[in-house]
Amino acid sequence: MPLDLLKRRLGSLRISVTDRCNLRCEYCMPEENYVWLPRHDILSYEEIARLVGVFRTLGVDEVHLTGGEPLVRRDLPTLVRLLAPEVPDVALTTNGVLLSEMAPSLRAAGLQRVTVSLDTLRAERFREMTRRDRLGDVFDGLDAARLAGFSPLKINTVVTRGRNEDEIPDLVAYARELGAEIRFIEYMDVGGATAWSPERVFPKAEILEVIASRFGDVAPVHSDPSSPARRWTLPDGTTFGIIASTTSPFCRSCDRARLTADGMLLMCLYASRGTDLRAPLRDGASDAELARIVEAAWTNRADRGAEERLLMLERRALAKAETLRANPHLEMHTRGG
Repeated sequence: MPLDLLKRRLGSLRISVTDRCNLRCEYCMPEENYVWLPRHDILSYEEIARLVGVFRTLGVDEVHLTGGEPLVRRDLPTLVRLLAPEVPDVALTTNGVLLSEMAPSLRAAGLQRVTVSLDTLRAERFREMTRRDRLGDVFDGLDAARLAGFSPLKINTVVTRGRNEDEIPDLVAYARELGAEIRFIEYMDVGGATAWSPERVFPKAEILEVIASRFGDVAPVHSDPSSPARRWTLPDGTTFGIIASTTSPFCRSCDRARLTADGMLLMCLYASRGTDLRAPLRDGASDAELARIVEAAWTNRADRGAEERLLMLERRALAKAETLRANPHLEMHTRGG
């Protein structure tokens, strides 16, 4: 195992608080094929808070709540109130549909940052992508998050060739007007992206070309080495980011671990298996025992999923629909986006 992987610290924990969602996206199978986790397997808020305390002893200073759609989990501000006093940075990624009604209570509970997933500004295209007519709710959610004082407010856009690359300049302009920072994400072959193919990837180089052609020269700005996004600035000072994990993997600087809604610890979005923390937690393991399990999993990791996928000569979707039905932990709505 490369030495830099051994020395990489555990800094960020992404927690999928639910495997449920109220939209569909490129990374999930069609709704009729979803396989949901048993409800009794889902971690309670108290169980999540206890595990976060264990991760804090190992150096985690950022907790990011995700899903599925985290806002469909009942009374999510309760979880935020449990975590906020103990964690320096508590953030949330959401599709924004329920955000307008929940932004004030989440902010009051201690949530610090919000990222909204938004792949199109066009109502008809949004309906086609998500099977829901809820784009107006997403816009309202973004406005509510801004008014609630979330800063920095971020927007994540997955760019897929032939689907929404024509909207890149408009999305930059929208984020600028809103006072948010947009991050464009290369289409990844993870989770339930059964329709993924290399031809559908719109890479970082082309994203930069499109933005420069509309707004002028772009210049790189300092980025946190452990952050998945590389950042650029426009001549007017507007900043944006690109997450190029498909064509430019960042496995060797990644400091993230993932906790599924039912307590499975994963070291990589491409991981085919993980470490069960729910069983020892519910069997009475002490915090010290849980910490040893996590530390062993992190220290012995060798995950370089994106790098290994990049080297494949015949690269197609990570998993077929039948594989996902047999193992729902491979789904993005289970392991967290």
